[in-house]
Amino acid sequence: MEIAEIQLGKLHCPTCALKLEQGVRELEGVGQVQLNFNAGRLIVHYDPAIIERSTLVAAVKRAGYSTAHEDKKGFWRDPELVLTALSGLLLAGGLGISLSLFGPDPVLLRPFSLSAILYLGSILAGGYYILRRGWAAVRARSLNIDFLVSIAVLGAVGIGEFFEAASLVFLFSVAEILEDWAADRARGSLKELMELAPTIARVRRDGREELVPVEELRVGELILVKPGERISMDGVVEAESSTVNQAPITGESLPVHKSRGDQVFAGTINIDGFLEIRVTKLVQDSTLAKIIRLVEEAEAEKAPTEQFVERFARYYTPTVVGAAIAVAAIPPLFLAQEITGWFLKAITLLVIACPCALVISTPVSVVSAITGAARRGVLIKGGIHLENMGRVRAIGIDKTGTLTLGQPQVTDVVPLNDHSEEELLGIAAALERRSEHPLAEAIVRAAEERQLRLEDVEDFQALAGRGVRAKLNGRTYYVGKPALFADLGLDQLKLADDHLIKLQEEGKTAVLVGTERELCGIIALADRPRPGAREAIQRLRELGVKVVMLTGDNPRTAKAIAEELGIGAERVRAELLPEEKIEEIKRLTDQFGTVAMVGDGVNDAPALAAATVGIAMGVAGTDAALETADIALMADDLGKLPYLVELGRKARWVIKENIWASILIKLALSAGVFPGVVTLALAVLVGDMGATLGVTANALRLARVR
Repeated sequence: MEIAEIQLGKLHCPTCALKLEQGVRELEGVGQVQLNFNAGRLIVHYDPAIIERSTLVAAVKRAGYSTAHEDKKGFWRDPELVLTALSGLLLAGGLGISLSLFGPDPVLLRPFSLSAILYLGSILAGGYYILRRGWAAVRARSLNIDFLVSIAVLGAVGIGEFFEAASLVFLFSVAEILEDWAADRARGSLKELMELAPTIARVRRDGREELVPVEELRVGELILVKPGERISMDGVVEAESSTVNQAPITGESLPVHKSRGDQVFAGTINIDGFLEIRVTKLVQDSTLAKIIRLVEEAEAEKAPTEQFVERFARYYTPTVVGAAIAVAAIPPLFLAQEITGWFLKAITLLVIACPCALVISTPVSVVSAITGAARRGVLIKGGIHLENMGRVRAIGIDKTGTLTLGQPQVTDVVPLNDHSEEELLGIAAALERRSEHPLAEAIVRAAEERQLRLEDVEDFQALAGRGVRAKLNGRTYYVGKPALFADLGLDQLKLADDHLIKLQEEGKTAVLVGTERELCGIIALADRPRPGAREAIQRLRELGVKVVMLTGDNPRTAKAIAEELGIGAERVRAELLPEEKIEEIKRLTDQFGTVAMVGDGVNDAPALAAATVGIAMGVAGTDAALETADIALMADDLGKLPYLVELGRKARWVIKENIWASILIKLALSAGVFPGVVTLALAVLVGDMGATLGVTANALRLARVR
């Protein structure tokens, strides 16, 4: 099986798109078919020995849709636009003659007048694609708008109401064009994201510079980026330095200085220097490619509200169609009423029956919010997470690396029991060299700055949430929290009490070093609060969201940091093991209902999974966190948290506005049909085109939330 991805045009109603998906699925040689309405893409798994890709494209065209390639041809080369314009001209000519603007209406072929012939021409021109799509809907057993309008047009022609039929065809064709434009606007943010990826790279091969397609780049090759150019592939700076605008990936407002050894991403902009970059990923594995893929997957997932609306629409449309049939049949058959008027009322109800505006109200809002967030460095993995962010009442935040910079430095080395500072630091660094914890890295860095020689260790073991253990020169040493040594039953802990209290009150994290029998000393480390963290927490509190610090650090240090950030000592949960963080999240969920957890996406993975919404921060270069978090903040920016809460709340509000507006418009128009207040033209202009454009325009506001 091969996979064909076909970018679609003229796709603006989810219910209408179902017939295309069903029609393609029924073709011989076709396996799995997935139509992503929000991305405007049809993905088909097919057997090339049985069916060709061109046959799939032909099936798309038969269903009345175009491909992206055709959409770029221009107005006068788009047959549907040309036929719509011709339909309008013929309708205007027929109307002019009917109103005697050009003298008496001449009779050509009885019983048809010239105006009637012009109306019929207008119906044939404007109705060609509508009737094609309507027939495709019949074959797919779908009650979509094209089928309903086709029935209305044929019915109006059957009773001789040529002007009504021509008006319906022209107005509906114009509505389709405008809705198509609106749907493209909603998808525009994702297209902008795709356009960030450069297609050409300047690469150095055999001592010469070449311009090659990015698909030909290999890991390890050296690419060259001049000032003002986009970086073509993820990599590491090999030589030179420059400032880089990373906003397209991370949403950072200020450029970041990059020099040798720094990571850079495809799609970001080199501002003022020349960079030589060693490629670390293939084009399909770049961070930008992952973002685009994850956004597409997020848009393909249906939010809970969207699922509810689709279930509602399944009953709503057949009910209104049944009412239309009753309106057309009962008065003439049983009440001796005149058939034409009631038939027109029934046709008008058929047009009102299509739930396009209602069904599109949620997905277009989700698309607008998700793609707008992606442009600001926030990756939301689906509509369900967007809606949940709007319900969040409490947020648990990890301390190290999230509320703080995650770059602790050794501030104090306190040797005990006749050990020297160098000996104490050397033991700790030898063990911590095998660990990936930020505190371990700081201890190793401090030892390297003092140019200490680090011995090799044996039988290394990480003790989750407590510390590490290993053999050094035949003796088993431990490095970790005071609680670790308390569990070991070490009698000498009292020697450290005064030092621990003093260091922790200063907001420092204390790490003990020793064996099961002897305490070698204390190493204190300090981490600085992240810039902007206090302001972000203040804004969350203004939004009514409770912020709770969850940390494995000791209570005194945690409370000192919490007070500095404005969290409050009562909102601190300290000395937590990974499994205890899960319990805290569950307690918060019991208390507040909907809870988010913010962490680094790796060490906090269990707690992130336990929360209603797991938010990983600073994951632009972290593939695992990018894939597993519900929401990923590409940069280390806590200011995105209030933005997320506000975006979620506004998205829920906009979705509710769209749903209720769609339902009320339909109900009001349906009620107005019987007294004759609502005409066929009004049903198209307000019930179909007006409602759809209205909910789309309302949804597009979400892309502007900052």
